[in-house]
Amino acid sequence: MGKKWSGLMLIMMIAVLLLSACTGDKAAEPPKDPPPAAESTDKGSDQAEPDKTEPEKTEPGTSQDDANSGYFPATDKSLNPALALGRKDTLIIGTTAPKGIFSPLFWSTVYDKYVVEVVFDSFLVVQSDGTYAEHLADKIDVSDDGLKYTFHLKPGIKYSDGTPVTVKDYLFALKVLHDPTYDGESDILSLKIKGGQEYHDGKSPDISGVKIIDDNTVEVEVLEVNAQTKNELGTVEFLPEAYYGKGYKLGQLDSVKALNDKPIGSGQYIVTKYTPGQEVVLEANPNYFKGAPKIKNVILKATTDDTRIAMLQSGEIDVDEVTVNEDNVEELTGLGFLDVNIFPTNGYGYVAFNHNDPKYQDVKVRQALTIGLNRKEVVEGAFGKYANVINIPESNVGWAYTNEGIEPYEFDIDKAKKLLDEAGWVEGSDGIREKDGQKFKINFSATADSSVVEALLPIMTKNYKELGIDFNAETLDFNAISEKRKTGDFEMFFAAWGLTPDPDSTVYITNGAQNNIGYSNKTVDELMLKGKKTLDLEGRKEIYKQVFQELNRDLPVIFMYQRRDMWGINARVTGLDITPYKHFTFSLYQAEIVQ
Repeated sequence: MGKKWSGLMLIMMIAVLLLSACTGDKAAEPPKDPPPAAESTDKGSDQAEPDKTEPEKTEPGTSQDDANSGYFPATDKSLNPALALGRKDTLIIGTTAPKGIFSPLFWSTVYDKYVVEVVFDSFLVVQSDGTYAEHLADKIDVSDDGLKYTFHLKPGIKYSDGTPVTVKDYLFALKVLHDPTYDGESDILSLKIKGGQEYHDGKSPDISGVKIIDDNTVEVEVLEVNAQTKNELGTVEFLPEAYYGKGYKLGQLDSVKALNDKPIGSGQYIVTKYTPGQEVVLEANPNYFKGAPKIKNVILKATTDDTRIAMLQSGEIDVDEVTVNEDNVEELTGLGFLDVNIFPTNGYGYVAFNHNDPKYQDVKVRQALTIGLNRKEVVEGAFGKYANVINIPESNVGWAYTNEGIEPYEFDIDKAKKLLDEAGWVEGSDGIREKDGQKFKINFSATADSSVVEALLPIMTKNYKELGIDFNAETLDFNAISEKRKTGDFEMFFAAWGLTPDPDSTVYITNGAQNNIGYSNKTVDELMLKGKKTLDLEGRKEIYKQVFQELNRDLPVIFMYQRRDMWGINARVTGLDITPYKHFTFSLYQAEIVQ
């Protein structure tokens, strides 16, 4: 159920995202770019690790088998700017501006998810390697048949307002996710919780498969075995019913949504101020069950591709993700006082088609637009050696990745023209292709102030003009494009998905919760369902190999690239653990400012 980004890393891109329950992609990110996406909620490993009282402290980049990745410590901390050194109890982290939807139920970008991850908690939490460990859970019992899950909540957990956390709040979250008017990107129904469909349909006042044993114990019964059930159930965040449930009735979520920008949870930090487009101010939660975070104040400050490096250099911000390319790597490492962490992104950039538009329903058209775009030139222009062209929706850090039987779709204008001819799109007297009296025109939506878009648009315009296509592009801010994606008001757009450790998702499933492009493929649907119900890892690898081969053939989108992530971290900040699977948010409570 976790968005991969999750959310749109709409990149858009670059980030992650990251990105909620019952999906596989994280929030889409923006161009830098994450995310949903999806995002950013990393969910997906088959088994949780044993409980750890302290998260592992690692240097993420060093473990990757990648010559263009690594962890590069600061070379001269004495160069640290005075503005940064003057902050003793405040950490400022740069990020694309959140939309203000700070709800585990309704967030749609990885940047909102960042806030969710520090405010709310769940039974399980992602680890550096993408596995899951007990967090709020004391233990989790699973029946031999894999259909009953008993979650035991640690005693004494409190919300930031001092009220006790109980499993009744977990049940409340499940009810909202099952509500018939729920319109977030979670797909809780796919877990087949007993009685969940009946509750959703208004045939029962309760979800019969969820039983409250006592305040700290809840049993969840499902109807079908699913490789992801334990992790998906375990990563549903607790919502205090006393706060969020005051006006809630089945089919009426307005009162719950009204609190999206006023969150209360049991997590590391409390939101004290939100200024749209500018910043989110957070204060350490004194009631956090692992102890109050060591840094009292955290500010998530809005930055852009054009401002990130300058703000790190001046000390205005302490941490940010910077678009990785040769110039930026050289500039960040050259500052001397930054630790620079570079590692392969667990995500990918893509160009989406609106499959409700008849011309994009023809696979030959989609293949022509892929082969007719010089993706290698775009990727090298945006990232240099720090990204690779991809042809499947999976990154090479994922256990399900395959290159077997995958068509590379090398750039070939002549072949692309032939495919368009075969699809019935022939050049008119003005050089623009047409079919049945309709001109081949593309209206493309792109994120403003993005280095990826800056590399993409000139090449796309040139290549598609040569194909005989009337190509027009509009540039909007990330949130505007995210809204277009959500409402279907687009023809083509550029974005990115952040992935979870598990390849299960609803992004390319017919009517899937994260399928905002209208794509439908019966073979993909059947294989994804089979992969979800198969428990053997090797068996799942074979199934997802077939999924990726089919998606590679059918091209629901133009798969563009897998890049590297690069984080600049002021060397006076220690304890942040950032990996392809784990956002910085999960280790904030252990971070320290060392002068």
